[in-house]
Amino acid sequence: MRRNRNQSRQSATPQPIQTAFIESLDQEGRGVAHVDGKTIFIDGALPQEHVSYQSHHVKHTFEVANVVQVFKQSNQRVKPQCRHFGICGGCKLQHLDFAAQVAAKQRLLESDFKHIGKVKPVNMLPPLYGPTWGYRHKARLSVKYVEKKQRVLVGFNEKATRFVSDMNSCEVLVPEVSALIQPLQEMILQLSLRDKLPQIELAVGEAINHHPVIVLIFRIMAGLTSEDEQLLKVFADTHQVQMWTQTKGPDTIMPFYPNATQLEAHASNGFGAQLQYSLPEFGLTYPFKPNEFTQVNPQINQVMIRRAVQLLSPQADEKIADFFCGIGNFTLPIARSGAQVLGLEGLANLVERANESAQLNQIKYVKFGVADLFKMTEASLTELGRFDKWLVDPPRDGAFELVKAITADNAPKRIVYVSCNPATLARDAGVLVNEKGYTLAAAGVINMFPHTAHVESIALFTLKDA
Repeated sequence: MRRNRNQSRQSATPQPIQTAFIESLDQEGRGVAHVDGKTIFIDGALPQEHVSYQSHHVKHTFEVANVVQVFKQSNQRVKPQCRHFGICGGCKLQHLDFAAQVAAKQRLLESDFKHIGKVKPVNMLPPLYGPTWGYRHKARLSVKYVEKKQRVLVGFNEKATRFVSDMNSCEVLVPEVSALIQPLQEMILQLSLRDKLPQIELAVGEAINHHPVIVLIFRIMAGLTSEDEQLLKVFADTHQVQMWTQTKGPDTIMPFYPNATQLEAHASNGFGAQLQYSLPEFGLTYPFKPNEFTQVNPQINQVMIRRAVQLLSPQADEKIADFFCGIGNFTLPIARSGAQVLGLEGLANLVERANESAQLNQIKYVKFGVADLFKMTEASLTELGRFDKWLVDPPRDGAFELVKAITADNAPKRIVYVSCNPATLARDAGVLVNEKGYTLAAAGVINMFPHTAHVESIALFTLKDA
């Protein structure tokens, strides 16, 4: 059969080991080299290193490889703190000095602005840092029963595979959650449905009585026996965690132990308390459900919101829109200024939670609504009315339709754009600057996910002659 020139070639025999000089890092944290006209992406290699590598994925114009040996080591290479680094796919940059990680992300953001958006920020903002370890308050862990070994694996997937890492701790998870990995493996092995439990989603809220509120959602594909139920309850009591279950879609997520009635009765203690996080600078508290979107790094979230509000500079006489508002993470701090704020979000359950938080925190001058912002048009945007400023915090797909819908009749004088994908931010920046009359006044990275290649960033756009 003739092979398409773009079709990958994975040989049954190992590819030859070759050498290369590493020029830079790509968006996935891999070293980038060029050999015989092809781009080689080498996992585990760092810029300015001379390495040998072996490809495992070959295409016509590029190859993906693993480093075999480092001949000349970067002075920014460090010893990974996690014993599972190199196998677990949760972190890719533990071998790179922390400050160098942030600098690499800043360079990546600048490069995307230049090559994708054809724009350049007037000012580059200082990067925002947070805790480097034990920062992750939300995660999805895979579960796999290995019948031959009579073992259960609980952890992140291995690099570039669907296999579950053989791990018993995690340096980026909250320490109290990391300590649960091995006990979970031992407990699940005793369950009748150990081979029908593919995932555990976890969420951690602020500590009450010096213990974080921890919720574990067990994705179960079969019914629990009475013995299973007892095992789960004993585990919950022993480790002071809440057990929830999910049998099908997200609407089937519900508390198992303590159950809903018990949670209400014990809401004042850490075991039965509702998940929540706070923004002390703004005097705000946000309750949330374990499956609802919140930032995984609450400490850096506080710093990010401070910068966003500073850049937006909301005033009491202004009307401000918060697009992709979620549970009101930015909306309520903006509303503290006295500005009238409209928060729009595509998911009704998040809007419901945002309204609850506004009421709980006694926030005036704020409204929330449900809208599909990926289908925004000039007409539908104009119908919302004129806003002085926008805060935009979209998912990875960005806010292309929203920024394309800007006209002279609905253009805000200032936009603060928070992004979890520098490529789509750069694309949307190109529209705002090259088509809609904005200046990219400032931009910078937010290290929300230390030791990973994930790049969170923030940008300020100002309307020319506004």
